[in-house]
Amino acid sequence: MGKRKRQRPKLSAYIEPCRRNEAAASPKVKDRPASSQRIVPFEPGHRILLVGEGDFSFAHSLWSHHCCTSLLATCYDSATALAEKYAQASQYISDLEEASHKDDGTDIRILYGVDATQLGRAGAGGGKHVKKGNFDRVIFNFPHVGGLTKDVNRQLELLVGFFRSSMPILAPGGNIVVTIFEGEPYELWNIRDLARHAGLKVGRSFRFQPGVYPGYSHARTLGNIKGGGGWKGGERDARTYVFELQDMDPASPIRKRRRESSSSENTD
Repeated sequence: MGKRKRQRPKLSAYIEPCRRNEAAASPKVKDRPASSQRIVPFEPGHRILLVGEGDFSFAHSLWSHHCCTSLLATCYDSATALAEKYAQASQYISDLEEASHKDDGTDIRILYGVDATQLGRAGAGGGKHVKKGNFDRVIFNFPHVGGLTKDVNRQLELLVGFFRSSMPILAPGGNIVVTIFEGEPYELWNIRDLARHAGLKVGRSFRFQPGVYPGYSHARTLGNIKGGGGWKGGERDARTYVFELQDMDPASPIRKRRRESSSSENTD
């Protein structure tokens, strides 16, 4: 009997925006990817949990340009703290809340004060809204403990805690998606090894393409810069990792090839 071919997580080819919300003005994105292959790690019909949202511009883009209608968008900040840090967030949140009240099957919720390491637990874990086995995708863009800290151990604890709390809430065949900047100090995090020790493996990775998400802009954990300038960190190259649960069957060919070179997992 021949070996089974390794199945990679399904990645959508980018499609033109559904334009359900053309009336809502979105900032013009200048940095669209030059490549004709535009990749998003989800499907419009997926049940998606967004963790660590900043100003909710990413959630807004998933709804307004990618037709995602089942979104639970969460942030670590309280509603008050968020409003103080990101003045632009109010419009994104207003649009999402309005969409959730329409009688068209849209199910969009926003939760504040959600800890990425406590998902599914009462209180800071989202409680009843974050159910076991419920999400096709759990997405965490640019995880960071906040502030100006360079403490690598704190960053590692955040990622490990996130991985472990995310695994039980994945639906069968679901994926955990994490995007981080390339280069130092992010390479020191060894995100592939962290995931492996948590019981995950990289199904595929690819360059993050911000232009695929019209209206999205990277939000600093410290909030907006007064005067609107100065920080250029959001323009750095970044990479998206699509993680899946490890196959626990030792006879599985996927298990046997777990140590294959990372180059076979990359899509540039």
